[in-house]
Amino acid sequence: MSSKQKILIVEDNPANLELFMDILDNIGGYECLYTTNGEEVLDIAKREKPDLVLLDIQLPGVDGLTIGSMLKSNADTKHLKIIALTAHALKGDKEMFLEKGFDGYIPKPIKMKEFLSAIEGYLKGGL
Repeated sequence: MSSKQKILIVEDNPANLELFMDILDNIGGYECLYTTNGEEVLDIAKREKPDLVLLDIQLPGVDGLTIGSMLKSNADTKHLKIIALTAHALKGDKEMFLEKGFDGYIPKPIKMKEFLSAIEGYLKGGL
């Protein structure tokens, strides 16, 4: 049985997805799951029980804010740590994401060391 922590990445940009997977899997040593489809997130989260969900806010179809509230309002997934990923980082965004039930926020483009440190911090319950 794997003792790797599991991270679900929800990202529709192939370049970003590949970058996140590469950093988290190869450098961070995490088990990565992913989807580009917001409609699949709830099912995957219920089935796989990830330790952390990295959720892009700008998704086609169902946006990340809606997905986050769906996860937080479902009995099977409400305990999950959900981190917002967004390229549209504005002053006050972090507070808005926290108010909406997210556990944290990481602006894009990411910086590799800061990204890994943030992920480790969120997984340990800090930040």
